[in-house]
Amino acid sequence: VTFAGAPLPIPVIKDSEAKGIRVYQVLGTTEGLISNSTGPINYLKEWERLPSGERAEILTRQGLPNFFAVTKVVRKDGSEIKHDGEEIGEVITKGDTMMAGYWKQPEETAKVCIDGWFHTEDLGVVYPDGRVELRDRLKDLIISGGENISSAEPERVIGDHPAVVEVAVIGIPHEKWGETPKAIIVLKTGHKATEKEIIDFCREHLAHYKCPTSVDFVDSIPHTATGKVKKNVLREPYWKGH
Repeated sequence: VTFAGAPLPIPVIKDSEAKGIRVYQVLGTTEGLISNSTGPINYLKEWERLPSGERAEILTRQGLPNFFAVTKVVRKDGSEIKHDGEEIGEVITKGDTMMAGYWKQPEETAKVCIDGWFHTEDLGVVYPDGRVELRDRLKDLIISGGENISSAEPERVIGDHPAVVEVAVIGIPHEKWGETPKAIIVLKTGHKATEKEIIDFCREHLAHYKCPTSVDFVDSIPHTATGKVKKNVLREPYWKGH
C-alpha cells in the first residue's frame, strides 16, 4: 500500500506489517501531478532482517527522488541542508510535470514558484543515503524560545504510548517562549492516561524543549476530506486575542 499526503505514524506501519501489508510512503504534490519520490522501487530486502521497530523508522521516509523531477531540501537562503537526518529544511522541486501556475492566481503562484522551483512548504530532513523524510508543514512548525520544533517528533513518540490512538501537537502562546508545544490526544477505548504521564513518557525519548508542556484529552480530532489533521482548527481557540 502506498501512502502520500502526510507522514504515516509508526504504529500504523507496525500494525500494517503485522497484518502482512507492506507499506510505502512517497512524496507527492497536487501541483506536480505525480509523486516526486519512489517508495516500492527503493525498498531494500535487507530491511526485512531488521526488528520491526527499526524497519518502521526507515519506512517513515518518503524515499529517493525519482527521474520525473529534481527534488532537494534547502535552508531559507536556498542552500542545501546537510544529509545527516537532523537538519530541517523546506522541500523544493522542479520538473516537466510541475504546474505552470495556479489558474488565474498570479500572486499565489509567485509565492511558491521561485526561480523555477516549486516550494512545497513541506519541511524535511535528508539522510546520508539521500532518502527524504518529511517532518512537518512550514505553517505547523513550532518556534519556542528560538528553537524550531517539528510537531511530528513529539507526535511520533506520543503515538507509541500504549493508551494513545491518535495525537496532534500544536504550538500555543507562551508568555516567555513565544510558543510552547501542546498535545491533543484521543485515548484508546478503555484506556486511561494523565497529562503528567504523557509528558514524562515524551521526555524519556526527546529533548525536554520538544515535549508538550500541556495535554488535552478529546473524543476526536478534526480531519480534512483527505484525512489530514486540521491543525488550524485545533490552534484557533488558543490564539484568539493574540
